[in-house]
Parts: sequence; C-alpha cells; structure tokens
Amino acid sequence: MTQEAGRGRDAAEQTMLLVAGLADLAVCALGSATGTVRGLLRRSDVAELAADAERDVKARGQLALDRYAAVPPAHLEVLARKALERRAADCG
Repeated sequence: MTQEAGRGRDAAEQTMLLVAGLADLAVCALGSATGTVRGLLRRSDVAELAADAERDVKARGQLALDRYAAVPPAHLEVLARKALERRAADCG
C-alpha cells in the first residue's frame, strides 16, 4: 500500500468519525429539546406562557426594525432646518 492510499483512508476515516460525532450530537440535542417541549406542554399556564412569548417576540421584532430599518433624516434637510431656526432666532 502506498503512502497516498493510506492518507486517503485516514482522511475518509476522520471524515466518517466527524460525521458520526455530529450526528450523535444532533440526536442528543433533539432528545433534550423534545423533553423540554413535553415539560412545557404539561404546564397549566401554557396559554399565558405562549402569549408572553408572542409579546416578547413582537417586541424584539419592533426593536430590530427600529434599529435596522430606520432611515436617518437627509443631511441637507437637517442643515436647512437649522438655517431656518437661526434666521427665526435672528429676526425674533
């Protein structure tokens, strides 16, 4: 067996181990999430909990929109307003 063939097998083996490890991690995470959902469904205040979660998500959405979608005022518009304010202060 040549050295390159041995390296190829090692790389394939390492890849297989990595994929198997990730799959095991995903299964564990899914099991944990399922247990959490089951616990939440057993609660007597599920409707109130869902309403609170909805309000929280909407508030976060509003904050995100305010942060990223707000358009700042045009620079020339701001300068024009300041100039008008100065003229009004000088004349008044």
